[in-house]
Amino acid sequence: MDILLVASAFNSLSQRVFAELSDRGHRVDVVLAAHGAEAVRAAVSESRPELIIAPMLKTALPDDVWREHTCLIVHPGPPGDRGPSALDWAIAEDASHWGVTVLQAGAAMDAGDVWAAESFAVPPVGKSDLYRNEVSDAAMAAVLLAVQRYADGSFKPSSQNDPAIRVVWRDFFRQERRRIDWENDSTETVLRSLRAADSQPGVLDELLGREVFLHGGAPEDQLRGHPGDLLATRAGAVCRATRDGAVWILELRPRKSSGDPSPFRRPAAPVLASFPASPGTTTGSERPPRSGDRPAGLPEVTAPLELPSERKTWTDIRYRCHGDVGFLAFSFPGGAMSTSHCHRLLAAYRYALTRPTSVLVLGGSRDFFSNGIHLNVIEASADPAGESWANLNAMNDLVEAVLRTTDRLVVAALGGNAAAGGVMLALAADEVWCRDGVVLNPHYRRMGLYGSEYWTYSLPRRVGSETAQRLTTDAVPVSAASAARIGLVDRLVPASVREFPDEVERMAAALAAAPGLGRRIAMKAAARRTDEGRRPLAEYRRAELARMHTVFFDPHAPYHALRSAFVRKLPHGSARPLSTAGGQVAGGVR
Repeated sequence: MDILLVASAFNSLSQRVFAELSDRGHRVDVVLAAHGAEAVRAAVSESRPELIIAPMLKTALPDDVWREHTCLIVHPGPPGDRGPSALDWAIAEDASHWGVTVLQAGAAMDAGDVWAAESFAVPPVGKSDLYRNEVSDAAMAAVLLAVQRYADGSFKPSSQNDPAIRVVWRDFFRQERRRIDWENDSTETVLRSLRAADSQPGVLDELLGREVFLHGGAPEDQLRGHPGDLLATRAGAVCRATRDGAVWILELRPRKSSGDPSPFRRPAAPVLASFPASPGTTTGSERPPRSGDRPAGLPEVTAPLELPSERKTWTDIRYRCHGDVGFLAFSFPGGAMSTSHCHRLLAAYRYALTRPTSVLVLGGSRDFFSNGIHLNVIEASADPAGESWANLNAMNDLVEAVLRTTDRLVVAALGGNAAAGGVMLALAADEVWCRDGVVLNPHYRRMGLYGSEYWTYSLPRRVGSETAQRLTTDAVPVSAASAARIGLVDRLVPASVREFPDEVERMAAALAAAPGLGRRIAMKAAARRTDEGRRPLAEYRRAELARMHTVFFDPHAPYHALRSAFVRKLPHGSARPLSTAGGQVAGGVR
């Protein structure tokens, strides 16, 4: 079937719908609604679709399009839910269950006939995490059911005027509703506000005399202080006291009207440290003196790598050992890994190698595995080219450490999406296990980059030179199923996001107990020596970095404009991002 996707952005859900419909033999084209109604009309005229699907749409389809074609809208709410902030309300109102509805476009917003609907339990996570996981799974199931009903003509209209469907209109969730009262709100109330606003639009607040949006939130079980005061920093996050406890705030985004040259999300402590000094400073609402990458007067309170299970605090890297298996889990906002993230994860990896295990699992948590270098931190740097170079070399150091591990098997367990250098980090492992809802983007082209992280070694080693060339040139999202079929992934894990960690633990224990494990480890060490003799890893790195250095330090290279547009959420690229029929690929999607 010829299907046209209309999306406001080619985000994680749009990519998954594109990849999984393509897997099923459909010819899929995509047009970005952000380019305007005429671009949508032109795409409809050119592709002549049998069906139009809008996986993620912030604006209405042109009237003539939905009147003349069957157009299905994916709404992140159960049947009867209407309004533009469905997930925000679900989290803010502490809903235990929620849903996704595929409905037919019409004159009234979210009021068309229901083609399919799926429900799910709501875990205590941020909105963006929920969207990329439970919502994505439910949406994909509903889309596939709706497409099947359209194809075989089995659809029977289910009107939302049915008395059995409770219609609820929820207005746009404005900042006035998100406002945190630090003196009176409980920790749970604060966390719910932060989760409902993650990653967009954040919660508008004031810190050190500046208006900023707060992003991300996690509870703290030991630190305490006067409500609203800043208490400590940890790995770029800041801890702030509540009425009955404290929370960790992971990222900040200065308000555009503040005049800050970098009004986009990045680690919280460096943002605060970048504010100009002001007299009479404290750790409360005024600004403490500046010190490196965090405000002075705030202690850096570390957390142990092997954190006790009873602790309720935030840390982005954790290690634990169970029998003969080590688990090194990490979770960075948006999957982006700065120079600091890479250095700390490498130190943790080296620690894991000192533990007496035969299998080491990287990842295994929900949400992103990794998306490679941290474009936001790079864009905010006084020297973006230099920071790009430092960040890439730090990623290379980490990947090289995995590639050179010969005394145990390393497994990369992807519970969430991965892109660019994050995919190459996974491919450095001996086995890649992937949850069946994951989307991979094993390429760099959309950011105008050749790529590094030893991809010229790892990718052809797994899929062959021809497929490696196609993946990096076509630059299209790859479903977990397709990744398994071409050898990019070793094992597909058919589990929900909630079940995935336990399934990984079970699989890892079985791998560690396998009778031929010692032989496999010995063969791995021999293969590394053979490969090193043919062409040393240093040669792959040198060749890749030579290409990347040329791009990073050329101020006219497309990378700089593409990076800035991506970080600042500015339109960039063509109106037609990609097609299974070989259409043009635009930049800025990650």
